[in-house]
Amino acid sequence: MPKRVAIIGSGQTDHTSRRADVNIPELIKEAVDRALVDAELTIDDIDAVVIGNMEHFEGINLSDMWASEGSGAVMKPAMKIATGGTTGASVAACAYYHCASGLFDRVLAIGWEKLSESDTTTGIITAFDPIVERLTLAGAVGGLAIEANLYMTSYGITQEQVAKAAVMARKNAQRNPHAHLKLDLTVEQVLNSPMIAYPIHYLDMCPTSDGACAVIFASEDVARKSANPPAWVKAAVCRHNHPYIGDVDWRKSTLESAAIEAYRLAGITHPRRELDVIELYDPASFALLSWIESLHICGPGEGGKMIDTGAITMEGDIPVNPSGGVISTNPIGATALIRVAEAALQIQGKAGARQVEGVRTALATGFGGSYWSEVFILGRAS
Repeated sequence: MPKRVAIIGSGQTDHTSRRADVNIPELIKEAVDRALVDAELTIDDIDAVVIGNMEHFEGINLSDMWASEGSGAVMKPAMKIATGGTTGASVAACAYYHCASGLFDRVLAIGWEKLSESDTTTGIITAFDPIVERLTLAGAVGGLAIEANLYMTSYGITQEQVAKAAVMARKNAQRNPHAHLKLDLTVEQVLNSPMIAYPIHYLDMCPTSDGACAVIFASEDVARKSANPPAWVKAAVCRHNHPYIGDVDWRKSTLESAAIEAYRLAGITHPRRELDVIELYDPASFALLSWIESLHICGPGEGGKMIDTGAITMEGDIPVNPSGGVISTNPIGATALIRVAEAALQIQGKAGARQVEGVRTALATGFGGSYWSEVFILGRAS
């Protein structure tokens, strides 16, 4: 049986489009220092480090080694993880399993990206088959646009409903001091923004951000002595495949498969009633509606109704992305780890102006290329 594990501290940089004032190790160190302060620990208390980013975006290599002074991994066991856009969630899962195995008591998980010094489109293009797919799926937007088209036309989801999701997320981001895009938008502004790839508008898409996030996982004995209320890990599940785009069954996603297993592990039978808050990886605003369906928060095609009725707003019965989500902040290697960190803050009651009242169970997701999905469920009680 795996040992019980909890998150006992987290830290983020203040994310922005460009951090010219710091180099990469310094950027990482900002998040690490904040996590250590939050957990009332020093780097000497950390047993191991797991770190990840999208190295091929920046055109670099071995960043786990030359950034070790920023990560605190000097003379400690360290591991690098890279699984595309979901790297941050994979880093978190690796740190969790290191503790759950009994190998370490305190593991520091770090995700980071300095996208102002990189070319994300060039990096993502290489993920697609050069003969069959690359000409039509150049970068992240093409694949998302295909999925958005299928989802919206299959269920009659309107562009206005999708735009409402974009407005909601950026409004939530105004409560988050770490968020990149704190925008006061209207539905009309979203719909009138340039069309990138139909039906995705410019203001429907996530930004590219510079930033880092660090999360400290601890074994049960350590967590129970922590200065912070522990956010206990109830489930950490990964599912992925690697299909050609034309072979994907959009209605049977890796996210849905991961969620079903996570619910089983956490003993959740009615997600809509038993989850208090969700931190969803939403690279474009349609995903906020479509992917809550994959999480069985509502039925197929009911995502539009969830935004129309306000059910997923901060005032609704199951708030989604109080932090502002990915379409407000996206330092890719850290993005999914931020979801886990934000879910933990909600459990700990430390989310500040973006805190949802009475959170006892929170869910966080990660998403990446080749349809890699991860689902975390965190709880207040062990």
